[in-house]
Amino acid sequence: MGYTAGMNTVLTQSFFQRPVLTVAPDLLGKYLVVTLKDEQQAYMITDVEAYDGETDLACHAAKSRTPRTEVMYGAAGHWYVYLIYGLHHIINIVTGDVDYPAAVMIRGVEGIDGPGRVTKTLGITRDINTLPSTPKSGIWVEDRGVAVPETVIKTAPRIGVTYAGEWADKPWRFSLRHDQLMS
Repeated sequence: MGYTAGMNTVLTQSFFQRPVLTVAPDLLGKYLVVTLKDEQQAYMITDVEAYDGETDLACHAAKSRTPRTEVMYGAAGHWYVYLIYGLHHIINIVTGDVDYPAAVMIRGVEGIDGPGRVTKTLGITRDINTLPSTPKSGIWVEDRGVAVPETVIKTAPRIGVTYAGEWADKPWRFSLRHDQLMS
């Protein structure tokens, strides 16, 4: 599911080519690595949300396949970045099989809470939309050996999707309890 770069394992497509509700909690404790001004910066992923297909009314694909959502129907391990409220870029990673639109939103990383703050702080924009999660693209996910026991994972309903009716109540937000962060 990855290859080793030094002591770290870069997660490859096979890691992401699993059901979104498996990938989402598995991303906790992994590191989002970005290259900013020729310098690599890594941040532990601490908060994510899962979006699972056309029947999930909170998922962008529920409104049909569009140019915006096309990346979600593509290969796992590609970035889906969109602009919300005309202000904030939001970063997601595509999961699962081709032609099944599912993705995990990265809501928080260690020291940065909120998806808009994550992208603003890390300089993430739509420029990476549709790119693969690889060092060559300048943004990827690594396993740095942090073990995350299920007992420190908090589940909750997703945020900001009340329009999705009963789908808003799905406990598909996964986060590390802040008092339990490991390094």
